[in-house]
Amino acid sequence: MTRTLAEWLAYQEHVNVRSIELGLDRVREVWQRMGAPAPAHRVITVGGTNGKGSTVALLEAMLRAAGLRVGAFTSPHLLDYNERVRIDGANVDDAALTASFERIDAARGAIPLTYFEFGTLAALDLFARAGLDVAVLEVGLGGRLDAVNIIDAAVAIVTTVDLDHMDWLGPDRDSIGREKAGIARAGRPVIVGELDPPAGLLDALAACGARVERAGLDFHFERHADGWRWQHRDGSAMELPDPALAAPVQFANAAAAIAALHVLWAGDVSFAPKDVFAAVSAGLHEVRVPARLQSLGGDPLLIVDVGHNPQAARALAEWLDARPAGRVHAVYGALADKDVAGVIGALGARIDHWHLAGLDHATLRGLAVDALAGILRQTLPQPAFDTHADVAAALAAARAAARPGECILAFGSFFVASAVIAEAVG
Repeated sequence: MTRTLAEWLAYQEHVNVRSIELGLDRVREVWQRMGAPAPAHRVITVGGTNGKGSTVALLEAMLRAAGLRVGAFTSPHLLDYNERVRIDGANVDDAALTASFERIDAARGAIPLTYFEFGTLAALDLFARAGLDVAVLEVGLGGRLDAVNIIDAAVAIVTTVDLDHMDWLGPDRDSIGREKAGIARAGRPVIVGELDPPAGLLDALAACGARVERAGLDFHFERHADGWRWQHRDGSAMELPDPALAAPVQFANAAAAIAALHVLWAGDVSFAPKDVFAAVSAGLHEVRVPARLQSLGGDPLLIVDVGHNPQAARALAEWLDARPAGRVHAVYGALADKDVAGVIGALGARIDHWHLAGLDHATLRGLAVDALAGILRQTLPQPAFDTHADVAAALAAARAAARPGECILAFGSFFVASAVIAEAVG
């Protein structure tokens, strides 16, 4: 009997007793049984700790502005699973996904696959059937052993490396960087998007023989009053409009995306658009990605962001420092395996009042609100806060407390962002 999409997703959660099982052997074997077709004429993979989803969206927007047929795979989703797989700017429909899951299930036989591996194979399968010019694939947890890494990319990007998923990837930036480097290929370009990457990343990239292009060395960007300038060491340069995405960190993400397209198009002139500047500028103007400092409007203004680790919190702090003065109310919930103290410490006194939400009812990984409050007390001196069983209650409290001209910043997890967006649109 044909399953609905909801039934397929429930099924996938129980096929493998482990929700995360790193390694390429199982997923590669299933992909080979499916014929292992190329997902697109060219593939770009995007790994890193933060900035992956935004960089994928920037690449997608620029490539589509260049007149190309593009597929984009990202995770997790906010409201609908279909958000994870986009073809030519549109989410794939339920029928396409369920048909792909049927093909995967038939091919796998007795091989167990995780929920994420099912989704990755579905994206690759649907892209291969769509006649794409380019597929842009967000790498999930890590890189070297992530399911996406069964595909050899023409260009890889490592956006940033910071402390996250340490139980899986290692205790420090060097260890995590070596795992992220696994998406690179010998002789092919890899873009390093941060100015101070860990030695572990650079050493691993050198060892594998990748052609490394580094921010601050091989390409640069500089902001000015009327926009910003991107420049490559080969002399190529563009004066560009600001990205439509709000956070200051999006300039670094955009610069890395442009660097990837620069090496891709320079290596194949027939593939490059006639007007690179027009394609890049249009992509910067058109790019949209939900829950990355997304404004949901209102007064007080409601902003939602998926930031969930210290590096992301530092980016939020930079944005708060640049915005007009006014009290800030935080709606904050966290997963138990995250560096909650690091997130709170990065924001510190920028938050005037914390409306804490428990996520233990939303996911098995969720942190209960009493534990979250305990960490807040230990991290900040005499913080102003209240506690709530879930995100909806915390958001209601923030809206009741905030005054016109103030800001409500909801962040900490995709579970927080999805709950706030669902409430705002529904």
